[in-house]
Amino acid sequence: MSSFTVKSDSGLKGDADIWNNLKQAIAISSGFQRWQMERVHADNAFETLSLDEQVQRYLRETLETLAY
Repeated sequence: MSSFTVKSDSGLKGDADIWNNLKQAIAISSGFQRWQMERVHADNAFETLSLDEQVQRYLRETLETLAY
């Protein structure tokens, strides 16, 4: 029988706080800033993405690259 844990609202807030701190740390990194500049020059619509969307895309692309 499988079990699961339901997070309390305070647990979800903690996750949101962790994500926001991680997102900010990534956003100020030189790797992200370089990646961001490349995307802005290549795709005008990129600037309309939220920071959250940009960081998610950066992480996805970085992990895909590392997977090869």
